[in-house]
Amino acid sequence: MWSKINFNDIALIPIWQKLQRGERLSLEDGLILYKTNDLISLGKMAQYVQRQKNGDAVYFVLNQKIEHTNVCVLSCKFCDFAKKKGEAGAYEMSTNDILSKITPEIKEVHITGGMPHDWQWERYLEIVSSIHQKFPDADVKAYTAIEIDFFHKKFKMSIEEVLRQLKEAGLKTMPGGGAEVFSERVRRLLFNQKVGEKVWLDVHKTAHRMGIPTNATMLYGHIETIEERLIHLIKLREAQDETSGFLTFIPLAFQPGETGIKPRNEYTSAIDDLKTIAISRLMLDNFPHIKAYWVMLTEEVAAVALNFGADDMDGTVGEEHIAHDAGALSPMKLAKENLIKIIKDAGKIPVERDVFYNPLKIHGENLIGKIPYLNSVPIYHYLNSEDFKILPVTPRRLGVLFKQGTVVAGLISLIDYFEQEENLELMKWCIAARDQVQSVVLFSKYEWKNLAGKTIGVIDDTSTSVKLLEVILKKKYGVTASLERMKPNNYQNYSAVILIGDEALKNLKQSISGFEFRYDLATEWFDWQKLPFVFAVFAVSKGLSQDLKNLIQHSIKESLTKGKNNLEVIGSNHGRTLGYTSKETKEYLEGFNYVLGEREREAIEVFRNIVGSK
Repeated sequence: MWSKINFNDIALIPIWQKLQRGERLSLEDGLILYKTNDLISLGKMAQYVQRQKNGDAVYFVLNQKIEHTNVCVLSCKFCDFAKKKGEAGAYEMSTNDILSKITPEIKEVHITGGMPHDWQWERYLEIVSSIHQKFPDADVKAYTAIEIDFFHKKFKMSIEEVLRQLKEAGLKTMPGGGAEVFSERVRRLLFNQKVGEKVWLDVHKTAHRMGIPTNATMLYGHIETIEERLIHLIKLREAQDETSGFLTFIPLAFQPGETGIKPRNEYTSAIDDLKTIAISRLMLDNFPHIKAYWVMLTEEVAAVALNFGADDMDGTVGEEHIAHDAGALSPMKLAKENLIKIIKDAGKIPVERDVFYNPLKIHGENLIGKIPYLNSVPIYHYLNSEDFKILPVTPRRLGVLFKQGTVVAGLISLIDYFEQEENLELMKWCIAARDQVQSVVLFSKYEWKNLAGKTIGVIDDTSTSVKLLEVILKKKYGVTASLERMKPNNYQNYSAVILIGDEALKNLKQSISGFEFRYDLATEWFDWQKLPFVFAVFAVSKGLSQDLKNLIQHSIKESLTKGKNNLEVIGSNHGRTLGYTSKETKEYLEGFNYVLGEREREAIEVFRNIVGSK
């Protein structure tokens, strides 16, 4: 079991106990982790935490790096990339040059570069809008905080206005570079022309408030101390507590090149790299993902990092120059097939993603699907087996994967089960709400009766909740409204929006401006039918061997029994990312029934009959 680690360094045991209790690690804990020589135990702890968050999935993206110019007004000591205008090797790409680097299969275009003194604001907008218009299926991730601050100062616009115009042009997310490390001492010595901690955090928090998620990085292995690394992580963790807007954290190993900066060693060691990946996963308990950036780590170290807490390999990264100009040893471009092989060789599931970590293609088979919401934690938290791998995926997508045969067991949305039940065998577990659920909520500007003729926004994650909403509108209230799939955080264009899972819980805490009414759909159902509502059931493919079915049944039963006895512990870290205390998380989880009893079976049939009726 994951809970058993044979520690060679007994100083790690209290930290392991804190992790199992769902407690947050301190600066002092981080210092102990960096000091240890028990690398294997450190990796196992990080892998345990990573598996609770993302199962066995490792993400990658077909991406193209665009560095539109290396002409820059700054002169940072650690940078071998930047040039002055007219200097040998200086370049500036035209829009056609940029578009020629992108192909239709690309899903992410990552734009960073130098900051020329003579470019106009319209040039930057044109780059983003041209890519967005010609390649609408590619998400644009563009401009670091230092570039955003540069635009703000040079063009005399607020940070909000800069980001607003970029977002309208097609910007989807922002990269995390520019902070390097949150140490004023290091900033003054190495990059005193760059923004410091305060400006970097202000830019990212502003982006998060505007619905633009971002990444975060840390440049390590130069002159920073171990304590400065940990303080950097803690400050990122505090910012994430405030905004929940960071997608992933990327530790960047310093490449000395010809900078003249002499770190302790010419390059960071593999041990230092793996420690930093693992400690990042353990300290950043509220970050969804940790990236092993193979461009700087090398392909070999990044592969090992997938068992040290990392769950993202970045991508194909064509045309990356900044790190390679400083001496990065990795290949300039890693092919998709090679990425898939590396991930599979590490015993993981390769998941091709978009910029928001939505799965686009799963390269695996015989997988157990896990709904990645707080409400499913009791079923999966203690699940462990070498015989199957766990894939976290939203309910609606999970139904598709069941149909494709990629997923052969797991929680499946009730509506999807109805459509596929001839190929599935129902097991005795479910996610059911007695009289309220709190995480399937209609946020509305109007009362039920006044929603007639209005348009309701529906997030792309849900199947059953949409059908339940339709039933309540038409059968309970006699209301006809239009339901429309919406983009994340695009709420204000609708009269009401239905949110599920963690997104609903988060917005119950934070509220959505202008949406006065909140309707819990499980409560609406219970008041109407006097029955619990079953949102998902656990099913397995009928084609599975009986031995594997028995193994899954035994593993789920054991995991759920232990999970139900430790609700406050197992849900605390997950709940914290949503703004919930351990007590609130426990109370929320106690509102669910995870065993499919007579009342739940009756409720399923009642709902089936209502949905089937005209």
